[in-house]
Parts: sequence; C-alpha cells; structure tokens
Amino acid sequence: MTAGKGQGFGFGLGKMKELAAAFQKAQQVQEGAKRLQEELEQMEIQGESGGGLIKVIVSGNQEPKRVEISPDALGEGADVLSDLITAAMKDAYNKSTATMRERMEDLTSGLELPGL
Repeated sequence: MTAGKGQGFGFGLGKMKELAAAFQKAQQVQEGAKRLQEELEQMEIQGESGGGLIKVIVSGNQEPKRVEISPDALGEGADVLSDLITAAMKDAYNKSTATMRERMEDLTSGLELPGL
C-alpha cells in the first residue's frame, strides 16, 4: 500500500488546527492537575469500621492524617482493635482512590488527540 501523492501523514491544515487545540487542552489539563494535587492534599477523607468505632482520616492523595479510636473500641482486645483499624484504613484508601479517579476523569474529559 502506498499513499497517494501529497497525502503524507494526513496532517493537513485542518489536522494542524486540531492538534494545536489538543495541545492547548493538554496544557489546561496540566494546569488543572496541579490545582487538583493541591486540592487533594488539603482534602480529608474518612474511612471507618465497627460502626464508627474506628475512623481513619487520609488526605485525597492518601497521606495519613489521623486515627480516631472510640473508647468503646478499647475493650475489644488487641486483635479485634487491630482488625478494626486495618478495615478502616482500607475503607479510607478505597474512598481516597475513588475520589482521585473521579477528579482525574473530570479533569481529562473531552481530551481527544487527533490522528492518534
């Protein structure tokens, strides 16, 4: 298969305009990603277990912030307490991951690179 004369790679003037628009959109996404990173750092996302006996708070980018342990949980014993804390950590991690994914999808929606 050979390309017809003058067809090249298909980047005519119209394609160059599309490509320029895509680069502009990509730059906007990059700027938005920087703002999003700052926002995620300030966010507090709470995971919990044991009906609220244990709460683990992480930032939007999954940095641990604090753990809250209800006095009622202390009587459960070390093994149960450990399991409750682990479950609350997983809950916080899952919520944080979902939040990050949703925000990134919002940020990159509509980003289409022409010719690729």
